[in-house]
Amino acid sequence: MTRARTLLFAVAGGAAVGNLYWAQPLLDVIASSLGTSVALAGLLVTLTQVGYALGILLVVPLGDVLDRRRLIPGVLVASAVTLVFAAIAPSFPVLLVALALVGLTTVAGQLLIPLAGDLAEPASRGRVVGAIASGVLTGILVSRTVSGLVADALGWRAVYAIAAVAALVFAVLLRRVVPELDRRDRMPYPALIASVFRAVAAHRSVQVTLIISATVFAVFTMFWTALTFLLSAEPFGYSTTAIGLVGLAGLAGAVAAQRVGRLHDRGVSVPVTGAALALVLVSLVVAGLGSRSIVVVVVAVVLLDVGVQAANVLNQTRLFAIDPAARSRLNTAFVTGNFVGGSIGSAVASVLWNAGGWTAVSVGGAVLVGFALTVWAAHRRRGLVVTAAH
Repeated sequence: MTRARTLLFAVAGGAAVGNLYWAQPLLDVIASSLGTSVALAGLLVTLTQVGYALGILLVVPLGDVLDRRRLIPGVLVASAVTLVFAAIAPSFPVLLVALALVGLTTVAGQLLIPLAGDLAEPASRGRVVGAIASGVLTGILVSRTVSGLVADALGWRAVYAIAAVAALVFAVLLRRVVPELDRRDRMPYPALIASVFRAVAAHRSVQVTLIISATVFAVFTMFWTALTFLLSAEPFGYSTTAIGLVGLAGLAGAVAAQRVGRLHDRGVSVPVTGAALALVLVSLVVAGLGSRSIVVVVVAVVLLDVGVQAANVLNQTRLFAIDPAARSRLNTAFVTGNFVGGSIGSAVASVLWNAGGWTAVSVGGAVLVGFALTVWAAHRRRGLVVTAAH
């Protein structure tokens, strides 16, 4: 993994995952264009996420058995086709179907990360995985801003048309840049999907890592969901655009993700994971105490994103060291677990906000982080230590 190849993987992964979030700031515009309500337009985001979850489960495991030099460009071409379908959708129901397919096919980033783990030398695997994870996170954070700017200038359909062109460009580049890979053992597709669950069941360290990671991601989505409620209410009363700009403070997490992988390479992944969880706990305390100051809120955003993304990269990199032949399947379990945790976090955020506002959300998040820290402390010597060969 040269620096140039790592950069390409990071940018391509970020562009791919950005497809999931183009619609979020455009729901009002799309609803008006296609003659539906904003509430109903919210289904666009939901179905895109559902499609993505299915793509993670059904497509990403193929990375362990198929030639990824062909698979990844093929997935990107399929994604480009679905993006064109979205760009020309004549009605709201058609757009719903198109975006569900966009979600299903926009999994290139989650195929690139385990591929990078295979190509990287063991001594630099953490750095490489961290850099690509940073690119994916950056794609998530900036996609909403880019989407709004392009839609304001060219209309919402142009967002998907440009994304389709980008997917095709990355398909061509990756076809040329991904090296020839050793032939992989084949297995029937149903057995491949079943083996995802067997890979989790076979390793205690995988189970512990997935529990910690899913819990942390639940806190992450709980915080960000409730932050929208907080900043749109008094004393802030921010617009959607202003809230999006506050969200850019989360880019600090992308920087952390890029750097923290090096700590795995130095053999301190487990203790630094504990420190990252402690930092998330501190961020929630800061957020709870400073709910009426935008400066304090931004500080809390930075601390939370750095802690969450540091834990995320270290957890993911440790998984890749457990079973090199099953990295794509372990990544499937990792992302699926995070997705489930994130969905629960979003739902709980609304319940806690209605029950006790920002204070209830901060306390609820702190309780979850406390649980993750307890699991980490109970298993840090055996359950999280990776003994498999790199």
